[in-house]
Amino acid sequence: MLAHQIRLTPNRSQEEYFRKACGTSRFAWNWGLAEWKRRHRAGERVDALKLKKDFNALKPMDFPWVYEVTKYASQQPFLHLQAAFRRFFDQKARYPRFKRKGVNDSFYIGGDPIQVSGKRIRIPRLGWVRMREELRFRGRVVSGTVRPIADRWFVSVQVELDGAPVPCESQAGIGVDLGVNRLATLSNGEKFDGPKPLRQELRKLRRLSRRLSRKRKGSKNGHKARMRLARLHYRIRCIRQDALHKLTSYLTENFAVIAIEDLNVKGMLRNRCLARAIADMGFHEFRRQLDYKARMRGNHVEIVDRWFASSKACSQCGRVKENLTLSDRAFACEGCGFQCDRDLNAAMNLFGTVSSTGTQACGEEGPGSSTRWSETILCEAGTWA
Repeated sequence: MLAHQIRLTPNRSQEEYFRKACGTSRFAWNWGLAEWKRRHRAGERVDALKLKKDFNALKPMDFPWVYEVTKYASQQPFLHLQAAFRRFFDQKARYPRFKRKGVNDSFYIGGDPIQVSGKRIRIPRLGWVRMREELRFRGRVVSGTVRPIADRWFVSVQVELDGAPVPCESQAGIGVDLGVNRLATLSNGEKFDGPKPLRQELRKLRRLSRRLSRKRKGSKNGHKARMRLARLHYRIRCIRQDALHKLTSYLTENFAVIAIEDLNVKGMLRNRCLARAIADMGFHEFRRQLDYKARMRGNHVEIVDRWFASSKACSQCGRVKENLTLSDRAFACEGCGFQCDRDLNAAMNLFGTVSSTGTQACGEEGPGSSTRWSETILCEAGTWA
């Protein structure tokens, strides 16, 4: 399955419907979370389906306004709530919290009533809404999620594909070293510079943030200033994601085995001198995109241990240079005399781990690779390659 996020161009009445549906979804989530807590403290066994049944019994008298929007807006939040608690009990996420208005608003739509025709999508109890582009994938529409980003509306359409994407034909391997000065350095000598959008727009970002702080809370001018700031954040995000999509698509289309280092991004962000530059590169998003694109094409992603001395070890003789610092941008081996760029040496060491363990053929099961097609993959609008 793939999910394609497309921008919508609704009129005023359609925007009002979207806001009502988001409010209904938020109210159902908060009601369910409050009931979950109350019943758990009372010693009752809590179940999402039971909560949904009780909410449906109260709707006609207490919450008649939920019938103004699609039924999925008030039903799906209970299933999402149960999934959130399951992740919490599995220690994969924190305890679910109440939702606030205007923060990550969205509502879900089931696949049966959704229809997509060209640059239009039909939403239940609303009708046809225009889209900025056509759905790129051919297959059965499973579901959709509508959400606002800044002052724009987007729909993420989940599609069950008719056929699999073209697998990778190459059997070559590559080592990829991520960095702050340069986004990625490959073991074959290729270098990819990151756009660094946050650094480029930081001056404007600070100016818009100051303007927003000077506006009266709740005023129209405050709302306008907040939207200008949100649009700039969205622009920064799109520039970063576009560069990452192009890089990960190039890697998965041309190399069967890709070796990357298991970076501790959360720990790296604790360095106050490098935190902004690291976050601007988007290492976690690179790993996410590379993982799902490798599963699609049957590639193998080799995750090298984070304690492997890829930067300090010589890629020719293997001698470790313990006194190497971050300011040393060139690597010079004191044993064999080998000299090269620091990042290139690290990429060659990562590629050496692939050569030592043996490359795996495309489509073969292994760590980081999978031929399963049950997972949903999100592709940002305008960045799929």
